[in-house]
Amino acid sequence: MSIKNKKFLSFVLSFAMVLSILVVPANISHAEGNETLTIVHVNDMHGRVAENAGSKELGFAKLASVVNGLRESDPNVLFLNAGDTFHGTIDVNLTQGEEIVKIMNKMGFDAMTPGNHDFNYGYNRLLELKNMAEFPILGANIIKESDKTSDFEPYVIKEMDNGLKVGIFGLATDETKYKSHPSNTTGIEFADVVSTGEKCVKELKEKGADVIIALVHLGIDESSVNTANMLAEKVEGIDLIVDGHSHHILDGGMLVNDTLIVQAGSYTQDVGFVKLEFDNGKIVKRTAEVMTYEELKETEPDEEIAKMVEELVQKNEPLKNVVVGRTEVKLEGTRELVRTGETNLGNLITDAMRSFTGADFALTNGGGIRASIDEGEITLGEILTAFPFTNTVAVIEVTGEEIWKALEHGVSAYPDPAGHFPHVSGLNYTFDPSKPVGERIVSITINGKPIELEETYTMATNDFLAAGGDGYTMFANKPFVGEGGLLSDVLAEYVALTEMLGPRVEGRIKVVTAPTTPTEPTDPTKPSEDTKHIVQRGENLYRIGLRYNVPWQRLAEYNKLKNPNLIYPGQIILIPAK
Repeated sequence: MSIKNKKFLSFVLSFAMVLSILVVPANISHAEGNETLTIVHVNDMHGRVAENAGSKELGFAKLASVVNGLRESDPNVLFLNAGDTFHGTIDVNLTQGEEIVKIMNKMGFDAMTPGNHDFNYGYNRLLELKNMAEFPILGANIIKESDKTSDFEPYVIKEMDNGLKVGIFGLATDETKYKSHPSNTTGIEFADVVSTGEKCVKELKEKGADVIIALVHLGIDESSVNTANMLAEKVEGIDLIVDGHSHHILDGGMLVNDTLIVQAGSYTQDVGFVKLEFDNGKIVKRTAEVMTYEELKETEPDEEIAKMVEELVQKNEPLKNVVVGRTEVKLEGTRELVRTGETNLGNLITDAMRSFTGADFALTNGGGIRASIDEGEITLGEILTAFPFTNTVAVIEVTGEEIWKALEHGVSAYPDPAGHFPHVSGLNYTFDPSKPVGERIVSITINGKPIELEETYTMATNDFLAAGGDGYTMFANKPFVGEGGLLSDVLAEYVALTEMLGPRVEGRIKVVTAPTTPTEPTDPTKPSEDTKHIVQRGENLYRIGLRYNVPWQRLAEYNKLKNPNLIYPGQIILIPAK
């Protein structure tokens, strides 16, 4: 293994370890009574097995090399996965996760907990993948409704070479019930995370665990109810929570009560490292760090994993490289944008859905859009990456009142990014975020006419939302009056029918903004100064940028924000002077 990055080398050396580029005796032991434990953690990889320099995704071969380098010099290393791994790109979707499990087996993961998207092929398929895995997939709160038992191990105890007993228990998010297709969780329920966590901690302590790790897919989004920070607040005895789901980068970790919470972004763009130091079996120090693609990209890939990834990618390459059309503009699918407002890719996919079904209007969720498509040729691979889910187009009949309720739900989390944010075609809506949740929609028109609450309309959507997914319960149990193919196929066909795409943001979604307070005329003889904006509860960087007409990327760079998604109330954001 070769790592040229000085920060990573310094990090490793601070853990009293060395990489294979340094020569040291392999049998160095720790001082008596003083032990260390290193945890490498990832989450929300969403099938990104191959390195992608453009998207700054490390891929599995270099990730494996990083972990192997640590293990070469110290066997007391755990490699943990906090979920959302088995689904997300064409490379893994075509075999419904089987090939990625084979690669993960070779990488030597120590434990995983399933994320909501790991259920995307259905519950029975997840059980098949669990049986293929040579590492435990933990789900203490995944319970069968029929007999209240579980198909998953609740926890595992790892005995390390230095004698430490590490108890690891797993928790999955109850949001899986609506953040995966509802049919994927038929017959199972998600037990309360607090009572389940308390039970696991108690049993692990009784079995002699020296340290307890909660491996969870809960997230820290304020829009979620059962979060990792809530778990830390209410359950005593958890030393470390390795989290996923919300795609946050917690560089340095987040301490809640006496529990350290860590999370490492998504898509293998970031890798998390934790070091626990012990004195006579008691934790005396905890260190956490997240390292980015830029900091790890010089890592030499593990040859065996690189070969497996290459074979998988090559198998699918001819299909992915088929050009289906062209676009003269970038089709915007950035997570923060599609979950907070109208984008041209959101408009394009809903236009395609409405065109192919003939429905009165179309509606889809921003969380179903997973990537942007660059200007120029559009390949099938790009479409499948942007729309990786195996959702089909469904047409149902809905009343005007149900549409109103649906849109109220869709904007309920605004301005926080939320997967249920609604993109539309044939329908325009205006909302006022200053009003209480449930009272934000100001107006709705369908095909240019004001909505009639008693009228029935045909709506094209994806079968996930039509089944009540993402909280759209008002659509559940309605018979389909029309069906289409996969969402990705519908878009590919629509693109193929157009010589050159140029979709725009058209004002289909309008936000009522608060009036600005007039300011005193500035003195042109005085140099302009940065504006200080104090972050309010519920604000995000994208919306702050809109307010001051500054791109959020510029604000992130100017304020040296390593994670633009993680800002907090009371924080000062500097707005560069014009």
